[in-house]
Amino acid sequence: MIPKLAYRNLFHDRLSLVVTLTGIVFSVVLVAVQFGLYLGSENRIAAMLDNAKADLWVVPLGTKSFDDPSFLSGRERHAILSMPGVASAEELVVGFASWRKPRGGSTAALLVGSNTAKGMLPWDIVEGRMADLASPNGVAVDQTYFSELGISKLRDKAEVNNLEVTVTAVTQGIRSFTTLPYIFTTLGTARTLLDAQSEQSSYMLVQLAPGSDLATVQKALAARLPDTEILTHDAFRQRSLDYWLFETGAGSALIAGAILGIIVGIVIVAQTLYASTKDHLNEFATLRALGASAGYIHRVILMQAVLSAVIGYLLGMCLSLLVIEGSKATTLLILMTPNLALMLVVLTVGMCILAAICAIFKVTRIDPAVVFSR
Repeated sequence: MIPKLAYRNLFHDRLSLVVTLTGIVFSVVLVAVQFGLYLGSENRIAAMLDNAKADLWVVPLGTKSFDDPSFLSGRERHAILSMPGVASAEELVVGFASWRKPRGGSTAALLVGSNTAKGMLPWDIVEGRMADLASPNGVAVDQTYFSELGISKLRDKAEVNNLEVTVTAVTQGIRSFTTLPYIFTTLGTARTLLDAQSEQSSYMLVQLAPGSDLATVQKALAARLPDTEILTHDAFRQRSLDYWLFETGAGSALIAGAILGIIVGIVIVAQTLYASTKDHLNEFATLRALGASAGYIHRVILMQAVLSAVIGYLLGMCLSLLVIEGSKATTLLILMTPNLALMLVVLTVGMCILAAICAIFKVTRIDPAVVFSR
């Protein structure tokens, strides 16, 4: 009888039900979008590090993230390769550049030069080939930034730091957290465009030989290269995330927005459940007079809350998925993961149960004699 009674109480007042579901749906969508943006931001910040795949990163002192580049001295590679336990050391040249559009105007970009023969960067190429970047001043850009870069197709030409380049490859979905377009090219071309020395690089990517101890090699490299920092992949990744999400305040703002959504949802659901319970006080008093225990009444109210949560969650998730799908054509990246979906279930049910507690306090004070005074 508890589910049946809860269902009838819930759907008896359709207007109250609509208000309750509106609050839940609003909360679910806001939390889903805010946390989805947070996950999307993490994905973008760490994308370069995750795709470069290195056991250790040799970076200039004080580097805050991948998108905060400066140049090493240029003598690190030979010192790294001579270290026992090191299998390989690949260079990355990263720097800010000015992209001049073919039809006039310019924009800032982040130039990334790598050993394209090893196939590390870029990834997700949809037009052209990795090998095409070896052509004179060949570069790869992402489709998302075509409009910002003033180009429209493969083989278009532009200027980077006043030198002509040709788009010889196009990627899909490689977008930066800072909104600056990534421009990929070879090591030699990147050094030419950034006016760097022939041995200079921004980062060294170290792969260990099988069986080597990561901590031992890291300590030895730190002793041999005192003017650099030797970071594990996870350490550099976490440093980048902490800098962009928390030191800049971007991540805190997203989390604060999600918390606001939860609070608004709790307030709206609590108010409507309380009002619904107050409107049915005589019915609950009748049940008490007929011998129903306080616990029975409490379970009815909690079942109403759970039913509201289930319906609101399903509607909210459908709307959230529509928002996520609509964002795919924009520069925003909103991710929905199984863990996030499960967290939303727990949050929604918990929010509604917490809201139901306010109504339960009201019912607890019901006097069964009320039914005889009507």
